[in-house]
Amino acid sequence: MNKGIVILLLQFVINLSLYTQDRGVFSGAFDTNANIFLRDSSINAINTPQYDHQFFGGEAWLNLNYTINGLTIGARFDMFNNSNLRNPTGSFSGLGIGRWYVKKKLNKLEISAGYLYDQIGSGFIFRAFETRPLFIDNAIYGVSAKYDLGKSWHVMGFVGRQKNAFETYTGNIKGVRLEGFHSCGDENPITLAPGIGFVNRTISDENMDNVVNAIRTYQQEDRFNPNHNAYSATFYNTLTYKTVSFYSEVAFKSADIFYNPFALKAELVGVSLGKLEQKKGSVFYGSLTYAAGNIGITTEAKRTENFNFRIDPNLQLIRGLVNYLVPLNRQNTYRLTARYSPAAQDISEMAFSLDIKYKLSKALSVGLNYSDINTLEGDRLFKEVFTEVVYKHQRKWQLTSGIQFLTYNQEVYEMKTEVPLVKTITPYLDVLYKFTPSRALRTELQYMNTKQDFGSWLFGLFEYSIPSGWIFETSAMYNVVPKKANSKGVIEKTLYPTLGVILVNDAQRYSLRYVKQVEGIVCSGGICRLEPAFSGIRFNLNTTF
Repeated sequence: MNKGIVILLLQFVINLSLYTQDRGVFSGAFDTNANIFLRDSSINAINTPQYDHQFFGGEAWLNLNYTINGLTIGARFDMFNNSNLRNPTGSFSGLGIGRWYVKKKLNKLEISAGYLYDQIGSGFIFRAFETRPLFIDNAIYGVSAKYDLGKSWHVMGFVGRQKNAFETYTGNIKGVRLEGFHSCGDENPITLAPGIGFVNRTISDENMDNVVNAIRTYQQEDRFNPNHNAYSATFYNTLTYKTVSFYSEVAFKSADIFYNPFALKAELVGVSLGKLEQKKGSVFYGSLTYAAGNIGITTEAKRTENFNFRIDPNLQLIRGLVNYLVPLNRQNTYRLTARYSPAAQDISEMAFSLDIKYKLSKALSVGLNYSDINTLEGDRLFKEVFTEVVYKHQRKWQLTSGIQFLTYNQEVYEMKTEVPLVKTITPYLDVLYKFTPSRALRTELQYMNTKQDFGSWLFGLFEYSIPSGWIFETSAMYNVVPKKANSKGVIEKTLYPTLGVILVNDAQRYSLRYVKQVEGIVCSGGICRLEPAFSGIRFNLNTTF
């Protein structure tokens, strides 16, 4: 079906180009990953189809877009070959048209059809988006219309179904958004950017049958009459006064069915963990920012209760998400400081963060970030103190250094039972030295001290770039004080090396690496999952045109 639609779109574009003087604008992008899996029992890189018999896996995406006379047409070809993106311990293969869309601007009206990406507010009640490393593509397959009510206001509505790889989930989603901007006058420095949105999700009969069958197995005290429909609303506004900006958003959801992995389920004898529930939900969020002169301060707070919102309540983890919950922790990039990253919690979370940056001089700046996340009952989930000092010396070299103190709840974030809170202390150092404007050496050194999980780590990286666009890198993680046994039941120090070469040529980027990677959490914007260890060769190609 998608293939036929794309052929019709291409034929339409060709005919349109022949009968108009405007040749339009053509653009696109191509991304591919290719992995060779090399079995290594010493790091538990075993017991998946790729290591056992497939040995190769990869993905590719080709985007094509064409714009002419206010009309935009696009399509994307997706290919998965023994890919472990969908399930890190499984294998997925498939190819076809992963996305197509048509968008037309008609004066104040903009209409779109196909696989669409959009969001309402911060995404608390609705966000259709794509995150390829986690195999998330929650595009809405349907139609939308946006109408400009004036220079500063618009209303948007949509209806459709959520994308599921090359198919769609059953069940329907529809919503509306009204947004605007208001200035209190040229002499008054106050501006407002308010918005309001509503979303309705209807569970399909097929999925409701699965819910009813599950409820029938429950004891009487856990049973409930399930609702087919869930309704959510959000109200948000950005208030700006001179150097101060305050964003606030409040979202509510009617009584909705969701799976609570932490709820006690009554059994004939005793209790177990995890069951379907039907409860109302809410999210309260605020962000206050001050920036003037040499200082910038941002503080955020968020309260989340029972806001698991999915196209199908039988789905779990990162599947079928209708909405998106903003994470409040710092998005770290260094290997060891990013090792324990928290996923935004939708059942019970009270989060707070503070970020301060101060520039002491042109050469020296300092930063402090504090994050504190607990359940609504007060149980510790995550806590981080992150410091940063950046010194730049005459455009010749730059030093970045600091220390991280972190507490992380593996029982909640990784669903591991009977494990203690992970507590780490991680100093880090990053030095960039420029021999010439196009020839440089970057060095990283990090040490993580912890008595939990795998134990303490040492990480080092050397990255050398030369004028022709080549970058050579080598890095290693070393489990200097191991605490966890490998597949052979042996606790031993283990080295995880990486050797790589990168070529950047205009809009093209090629990378080839030999990698040994420890099991850990992979996160993207507060959405996380546990990835198994990896051993093998990785090739990546990214280009735009």
